[in-house]
Amino acid sequence: MGSKERAAGILMPISSLPSKYGIGCFSKEAYDFVDKLKEAGQKYWQILPLGPTGYGDSPYQSFSTFAGNPYFIDPETLIEEELLTRKECDSFDFVSHPQYIEYEKIYKSRFKMLKIAHKRFQTMDCPEYLQFCSEQAFWLDNYALYMAIKDSKGSVCWREWEDDIRLRNFDAVERYKYKLHEEFCFYQFQQYEFFKQWDKLKKYANDNGILIIGDLPIYVALDSADAWAEPALFQMDENGEPTRVAGCPPDAFTELGQLWGNPLYNWEYHENTGYGWWISRIRNCLRLYDIVRIDHFRGFDEYYSIPADAENAKIGRWEKGPGMKLFYRLKEVLGDVNIIAEDLGFLTQSVIDLLKESGYPGMKVLQFAFDESGTSGYLPHNYDNNCVVYTGTHDNATTEGWYWSLTDKEKDIVNEYLAFNPQYDGRISNRLIRTAMASPADMAIIPIQDYLALGNEARCNTPSTLGDNWKWRCKEGFFTDELISYVRRMTELYGRCEILRPEPESEESACEEVEEEK
Repeated sequence: MGSKERAAGILMPISSLPSKYGIGCFSKEAYDFVDKLKEAGQKYWQILPLGPTGYGDSPYQSFSTFAGNPYFIDPETLIEEELLTRKECDSFDFVSHPQYIEYEKIYKSRFKMLKIAHKRFQTMDCPEYLQFCSEQAFWLDNYALYMAIKDSKGSVCWREWEDDIRLRNFDAVERYKYKLHEEFCFYQFQQYEFFKQWDKLKKYANDNGILIIGDLPIYVALDSADAWAEPALFQMDENGEPTRVAGCPPDAFTELGQLWGNPLYNWEYHENTGYGWWISRIRNCLRLYDIVRIDHFRGFDEYYSIPADAENAKIGRWEKGPGMKLFYRLKEVLGDVNIIAEDLGFLTQSVIDLLKESGYPGMKVLQFAFDESGTSGYLPHNYDNNCVVYTGTHDNATTEGWYWSLTDKEKDIVNEYLAFNPQYDGRISNRLIRTAMASPADMAIIPIQDYLALGNEARCNTPSTLGDNWKWRCKEGFFTDELISYVRRMTELYGRCEILRPEPESEESACEEVEEEK
């Protein structure tokens, strides 16, 4: 994956940045974070998916696999563009808690604010906007129409719409385009502002030596423009209903398995069309990110298929995915693409073989390493260099929360391997960070919560739960000079960035100091 030098980065969702507008966005705080990353010797900023979110607020269940989240549009930039006034922005209630996102407040205020901006924008002559809408029409038109119709029907999923528009009858589509033209244009405007602001922020990061690692969920949401507009991509019947859906089988943690409900791909159709939709999808990701982390990589080898009417995941079956055929095609059209494969969990030999053949680096999560066998592939002495090491991910507890929830026996295993004594050695998060940084992995990514040594009050997501996920945000001024020095030193110490040394004094300045002393 690109160059193989040792380097490091920080996992920090855009939404978790501080902001006066209730959720992190492409604001001054994001640019400040880039500056701090550079100062701390980091090369990577890993973020979560950037798509628009719906019920449950999960970035992994988006209304579009191509669109951007309008919550991330920076109101301050809109003020500079004279699309909003300061008074208008201040009139909305975005937040009452400084560290947790209140999605209901944002939902009720953000779109009202953006509609004011759109109304002013409509009076302006903007060739760049027209160019954007033309270039992105292959997904933007479907997304804008989908969201406009969805709004007009009380936000219900397309499966509850009338048959004519649910099945995209030509006359119905044209009728809704005419009827909802204003709302259609509003969603186009949102995407124009999103991409314009993100492109600027990404360029700033790249110009300062920071590469963006973005996240690509393998599946799309059933409640999405993709599933509505292109049912042939998925395992759906003639009425547009999914026949089989995604999930995971029962295991030691979930007796009934996990029923995700995402529509499964019709891989035969994708192969027959030269994987055109996937090429468009990855190409869009390469505009957004420098490196793409593909979630649930094993699904390309085999995927778990559950009947759409099943109540749980117990009666599913494993089916073959496209394997290397997809990745050969991507390379043929797009060249070498920088991809990280999320290969966590139980892996069959065929998945291991697929990862090896692809050449993509997999993931190593230290929180998964410490079992009684002492042979875990997540233990650092078992790594090769072609992997990415994490203390934990967005789906894990924070390292402090993880350690203090272990049994005494489990703590003993961790303590022995890390030579850690909780009475004398400070924070376990510091020790796990050192272990990650010292590992053979080419890339080390540390969640910002672990650098801040926070407990589970700062956890990002608890899988298979609803209500308290994706909410945590950093406090203003979280990236202190002391923290920058610590991150820099850990990165230097283990050979993941150049060591900054004091500038040698010139002979002239040394003489001046001597004269002053006299």
